[in-house]
Amino acid sequence: MKPSLPARLLFCLFLLLPAATIARPALWVVKDADTTIYLFGTVHLLPNDTAWHYPALDRAVADSKTLYIELTNDDQANMMALVLRYGVDVAHPLPSLLNPSEQLRLTIAANKAGVPGGVQALNVMRPWLAALTLATAPLLKAGLDPEHGVDKQLKAQMAGDGKQVLGLETAEQQIRFLADMPPSVELAFLRSSIRDVDKGPIELTQLIDAWKNGDVATIARLEDEDLRQTEPKLYQRLLVQRNQNWAARIGDLLRNHSGTIFIAVGAAHLAGPDSVQAQLHKLGIEAARQ
Repeated sequence: MKPSLPARLLFCLFLLLPAATIARPALWVVKDADTTIYLFGTVHLLPNDTAWHYPALDRAVADSKTLYIELTNDDQANMMALVLRYGVDVAHPLPSLLNPSEQLRLTIAANKAGVPGGVQALNVMRPWLAALTLATAPLLKAGLDPEHGVDKQLKAQMAGDGKQVLGLETAEQQIRFLADMPPSVELAFLRSSIRDVDKGPIELTQLIDAWKNGDVATIARLEDEDLRQTEPKLYQRLLVQRNQNWAARIGDLLRNHSGTIFIAVGAAHLAGPDSVQAQLHKLGIEAARQ
C-alpha cells in the first residue's frame, strides 16, 4: 500500500472484503505514564458492507477521546478547488512532456483503467494527477466508495460521540507533496502508474488477505518495497518523510498530553523498515502490536 495522499496516497490501500469476512487489521499501541496512543492502519476505499471491526479495536476506539486521521478538510468542494489549482495545466499538455512511445503506453493504460474520457481527459492534467487518475479509475469503476473508507467511518463515529477529530495534515499539504515534486520525479510517478495498471487485480487480491489478516510483512513487500526499489525518490517523499513527521508528532503528544488517543493512517505507513513505528524507535519510543 503505497503512501496515502489524495488518490495515490489514498488509493493504493483500497481493499475489497466480502461482507461475511471478519477482518482483523493490525493495531499497535505506544504508552507513557499518562498517555496511551493507538496506531491503526486504514484503507481509504471500501464497499459499504465490508466488516472490519473486532473487539480489541472497538475497545481502543471507545477508550480514545481524540482521533487523528490524515486529513479532515477533504470535502469535495475543497478537493476539487485544490486539484484544479495544482493538477491542471492546459498550457503544457501532457503529450508535450512524453515521447511517442510513452504517449502510446499512456493511451493503452487509460483504456485499460477505464478512465472517463480516455486519454483526452488526462492530457490537460499534470503528470502527478494523471498518475492518480490511472490508479483510482478502476477502483472507483468497481464500486469502491471513499465515503465508506475506514478513516471516514472512524471520523463519523468519533464525531457522533462528541469526540475531537483532528488531521495530521491538510488537504493542501497532501496535494503539494505531489504537486511540488521535481519534474523528473513527477514524470517517474506517472510512468510507475502506467506500469502498474496491469498489476491492479492481482495485487488487490493479495492485499485483501494481507490487510484482513494484519499481515504487515506482506503489505510491506507488495507496496512499500516495490515503490522503494522502482522509485526511491518518490518513496522518500511520500512515505519516509511523512512517517518521520508523524513520529515526531506522536512523540510530542506523549510528552505534552494525557489520556487516550487513536491515530488512523494508511496501512502502508505502518509497514516496512521505514514505518511510523520504525521512526518512533529512533526516537526511543516503542510501539507494541496488540
